Amino acid sequence: MQAIARRSATRAPAFSRSMATQKPVLMKEFKIYRWNPDQPDEKPHLQSYKIDLNQTGPMILDALIKIKNEMDPTLTFRRSCREGICGSCAMNIDGQNTLACLCRIDRDGGKDSKVYPLPHMYIVKDLVPDLTQFYKQYKSIQPWLQSNNPPAQGEHLQSVEDRKKLDGLYECILCACCSTSCPSYWWNQDEYLGPAALMQAYRWIADSRDTNGHERKERLQNDMSMYRCHTIFNCSRTCPKGLNPAAAIAKIKLEMATTA
Repeated sequence: MQAIARRSATRAPAFSRSMATQKPVLMKEFKIYRWNPDQPDEKPHLQSYKIDLNQTGPMILDALIKIKNEMDPTLTFRRSCREGICGSCAMNIDGQNTLACLCRIDRDGGKDSKVYPLPHMYIVKDLVPDLTQFYKQYKSIQPWLQSNNPPAQGEHLQSVEDRKKLDGLYECILCACCSTSCPSYWWNQDEYLGPAALMQAYRWIADSRDTNGHERKERLQNDMSMYRCHTIFNCSRTCPKGLNPAAAIAKIKLEMATTA
């Protein structure tokens, strides 16, 4: 009996410590855009979900995954890498275009978070925009190396200085956050290429290994493809990778104005 009493005495503190480490409930409301093409008579609306922030990860994507897995399996969104590399989970969160996997949840439980798809895009379902036109525009700038010079020793060589000119350009993940934040793209996306495609156009114009720069600039020499940019800087402010599409567009304009 004494041995049993001693074992019970040693277990009690452990139980107390486990109870003391439990975090209090911190509920937060998420209002998420919902629209289902299979229910055309139902208008788009915001649907509310409340979750305990202590039972999920720190990012908006963690909350969306928890909602889909545990509360509503019909919620539809894109996601893949969860590392800010693929660009799949781009959406409008609390008024700003960003990546859900990089956007931290505001832990103010008294303030709800609103999640919409990228603005001014056709919607496939819920938080999934149709990016067909966006990728078509990217394809139109021919985003691959074009060189008339045979590669030396099987590869196109480049100096360290020339390689540095591509920093801040090649890192674009084509998430479309910048283009869908641009008012000119909202109204003219059938003809205006938008910040993302134009920054990638400059990425190849600036590449010392590429010999097709003149032809690349000729394709932009019209009223709509590039000159719809009014340097509003929405694109640079919203880029989740910290890039500057507006500066790249300005450099294209400078080159086109100063070269024959």
